[in-house]
Amino acid sequence: MENYFLKWILTFCMFCTVSGEGCSLELKPSRVVVGFGEAVSVSCEASRPVRVLGWESAIGPAHTQQDRAVQWKVDSLIDWIEEPICYGVFFTAPRQCEEKLNLILYKTPDSVTISSTNHTGPMLEGKEYQLLCDVQNIAPVQYLTLRWYRGQTEVYNHSFSDLTPASPVQVSSILLITPTKADNGAQYKCVAQLDLGPEGPQPPPSVTSEPLNVSVHYPPSFLSPEAETLDISVGDEITLNCTATGSPSPVYSWQSSDPKEKMEDQPVFTSSSLLPGTYTCISCNKIGKKSKQFIIKTKS
Repeated sequence: MENYFLKWILTFCMFCTVSGEGCSLELKPSRVVVGFGEAVSVSCEASRPVRVLGWESAIGPAHTQQDRAVQWKVDSLIDWIEEPICYGVFFTAPRQCEEKLNLILYKTPDSVTISSTNHTGPMLEGKEYQLLCDVQNIAPVQYLTLRWYRGQTEVYNHSFSDLTPASPVQVSSILLITPTKADNGAQYKCVAQLDLGPEGPQPPPSVTSEPLNVSVHYPPSFLSPEAETLDISVGDEITLNCTATGSPSPVYSWQSSDPKEKMEDQPVFTSSSLLPGTYTCISCNKIGKKSKQFIIKTKS
């Protein structure tokens, strides 16, 4: 008889429901953020005498008669489409009120990975590449921010606020880079961060990818590229230095206007028997080569 009476009341008031401002119900708390599989408990309280007060919910529905408070409680929340609503049937107008609980069920990702798309091995200086960050099974995605880092510096972030699914999804982000020699040995990583508001865990939960180590190949570059002119006296010891940076490490060769002069394939050449003339150092790797001239003159 009691269940029939309750059903009759709800049917009678179906078309006279009030919600929001003017409704005599208060949810405590009004916004709940709960991790997947965690427990949750919310109280619904009426500010005036109530005939029936209850929760409509797929999990843990509850109701009470005449009491001014009723609790919705779940020991382990795993339903992604759960939308609990507190309703009240009153003796005076408005006869029925309802308040929908702002419930956020979240899950941190199973994995966050970073890779270079369509490329393996060292990168070439000046060429554009794509780095891909994949995030597996995260919810709700509209609260996700993917942050890209080069070393400790954030270089880009990607939000997904335009997406709406409540259940876990897979998403990805692409970072375009054009590496220079300064990027050789740099580490890139991406961080998946769920910004769930003040009711959520603090600091916001995040998962970081393993770092991606970038190797960049670039042609040789001399520390001092300009041609050098040196004035010497007979018997002076002189050093010619054409050290260059490059990746892979460059190899060296020398050319001399004196065919009798034997010069080792090293970046630094020291001798006390150099004759006046032009000496050319060539530094090369598989990316390119550079040359530098040393002009030796005898002091007058």
